[in-house]
Amino acid sequence: MKRFTLFMLLALLPASLVPAAGTARAQSTITLTYANFPPAATFPCIQMERWAKEVEKRTGGKVKVKTFPGGTLLNAKNMFEGVTSGIADIGNFAMSYQPGRFPVSEAVDLPLGFTSARVASLVLYDLIEKYKPREFEKVKVLTVFTCPPTNFMTKAPVRRLADLKGVELRVAGTSAEVAKRLGAVPVAMPQSETPEAIQKGIVKGMISSLEILQDLKFASYTPYATIANLPVVSFAVVMNKAKWDSLPADVKNALDTLSRDQAAWTGEYADRHVQESLAWAKKGYQHQVFTLPAADQKQINALLSPMVDDYVKKVSAQGLNGKQIVTDVQAFRKKYETPAKKKR
Repeated sequence: MKRFTLFMLLALLPASLVPAAGTARAQSTITLTYANFPPAATFPCIQMERWAKEVEKRTGGKVKVKTFPGGTLLNAKNMFEGVTSGIADIGNFAMSYQPGRFPVSEAVDLPLGFTSARVASLVLYDLIEKYKPREFEKVKVLTVFTCPPTNFMTKAPVRRLADLKGVELRVAGTSAEVAKRLGAVPVAMPQSETPEAIQKGIVKGMISSLEILQDLKFASYTPYATIANLPVVSFAVVMNKAKWDSLPADVKNALDTLSRDQAAWTGEYADRHVQESLAWAKKGYQHQVFTLPAADQKQINALLSPMVDDYVKKVSAQGLNGKQIVTDVQAFRKKYETPAKKKR
């Protein structure tokens, strides 16, 4: 009888271990949700997919990332709150969409004459690393990046600064102040509504980085672009603090070591894609690009430079050293731009 009982126990033992093994495997895989607001074809979502694949590779499959582009989980306005409340583990958002809330980061969005997303992205990364600003105290910053310098995209040619006077332009974030100071009429609206607004004549163009000529097919609505190297738009990818605290040390290390690499990769991709988009637009839509005369560019710099002074006063009133922040941004920019110029 005892032998029979022992035999039965041994027979049942493998079956009892199956669910335990399955549970262990399930527990060993960490799934993270990542929300993003632009359409899937745009560079902020391209970088999201690259980051997700890189995380899986660097953790040996221990971490899986489920991505939600195009506002399918959280939109641009509720992204930060959605991450802090745990609706998504990770979210990407643009700081300038909430003016005044991210004062240190906003320094990179000033009209400082950035000519590439790579340089601006690395400057933003160094700035956040140096100051570790309170604006991010509720989240874990995973990486940061910027769009390429913004420029004019219009329905009619803009060959001179004077051509902008009274022209209605779709804007977002700090571009509203830029448009106003340059004599245009800023009109705030979601990017998704802009094509119809252009067709109906509500706006005559927009201020944006130029990759959307291809990604969102804006070459069919705005056949002209004018290069002015206007401000970039800064983005941050952040994680829910409790979720970050729950991660194993090796996973945290993998995410931390990816942070700067991701910032550089995104900037380089965005810069390269702008050139690809301009070539695509020219081939498919006979799209034309103008460069403002040197005197006009100098005038733009003069008209926009008070924005820097206004920033310094504003953040200094909040207890921050605004002058030093701007000085640091310029120093970081010089550090990254100088090697690039030497290579050319």
